[in-house]
Amino acid sequence: VCVSAAVMQAIGVSPALGAFVAGVMLADSPYRHELEADIDPFRSILLGLFFLAVGMLLDVDVILAQPLFVASLALGLVAVKITVIFALGRFFGLKSKQSIIMAMLLSQGGEFAFVLFTAAQQALLIEPEAGSLFGAVVTLSMATTPFLMIIAGKLAARSGKEDVQLDDPALASQANVIIVGHGRFGQQVSQIMQAAGRSVTLIDINPQTIDLSSDFGFKVFYGDGTRVDLLKRAGGEDAQAIFFCIDDRYVTAESLIPVRETFPRTKLFVRAFDREQALKLMEDDGISIMREVFESSIRMSADALKYFGTDREVILDIISEFRRRDRSRLKAQFNSGDMHAGTRHSFGGDDSDDYLITQD
Repeated sequence: VCVSAAVMQAIGVSPALGAFVAGVMLADSPYRHELEADIDPFRSILLGLFFLAVGMLLDVDVILAQPLFVASLALGLVAVKITVIFALGRFFGLKSKQSIIMAMLLSQGGEFAFVLFTAAQQALLIEPEAGSLFGAVVTLSMATTPFLMIIAGKLAARSGKEDVQLDDPALASQANVIIVGHGRFGQQVSQIMQAAGRSVTLIDINPQTIDLSSDFGFKVFYGDGTRVDLLKRAGGEDAQAIFFCIDDRYVTAESLIPVRETFPRTKLFVRAFDREQALKLMEDDGISIMREVFESSIRMSADALKYFGTDREVILDIISEFRRRDRSRLKAQFNSGDMHAGTRHSFGGDDSDDYLITQD
């Protein structure tokens, strides 16, 4: 961040823009969860400093000179943003209530406006008086946020049949197991855990999944289960295991480092989308990995061989050999970093070993 800010300043651009660009890049990196966990203890202090800085930028004389004009501009800014964001929400398929709530929460002017106004003044694009006026308008629009949040909260509280109850995992009772993702994979895991007498906390980030689960009597809490702070609220420190059953092929051993470090006594089980993701997860031997279609494909093949009249012992022998070869190939791919490694362990490949079991 410091380097990015320094580079921007060196080329004559605001250092704040450099910090902003660096922040956007880090937000999409594998380190985002660790950064979030590191910054979380200082979040309140940083927010306080930010609002203190905003207050210091406010030119009170501009407001006192023409209060109605400034207030009208601020309200106009908020009204225009609410209209535009509401229309965008409806265009992208959100319901009217969801769109208006989102529009209210995002209606204020952005803090980056102060950076732009300062840069525009330095470039002689606007007069200092205009910069002060624009800054006052943005500041007043920010002051409407608490009131709009109250209104949005009341709208959200009026939940009808069509609304989804999105509860924070902090409301969950302490459970032995936390399952992140209650889709087609997580549902099976949760039922088996409960059948074994394990208490389960279910978390999902998809409101539609939460709504559908509630129709079948399952309480699913809302949130991004890959975030350390959310897992803490869900009781991750005292859970025996956390299952990551989400359909996300970008979950890797590296992205789960913050979770491993925060909950060292908790066992992690991760659903792998495919072989490539499984190799990335194998970098941490403390993570238990399950490829989502691996066992089901074996079971289907076994059922087919049974239908063909293959002897049960022969079926078990074939499956055992397939598992052994698959483990060997996976190990060769992991050690070499080459997806083509270990091809000879596959059945049917050009370089594969001869292996054939026939019934007597």
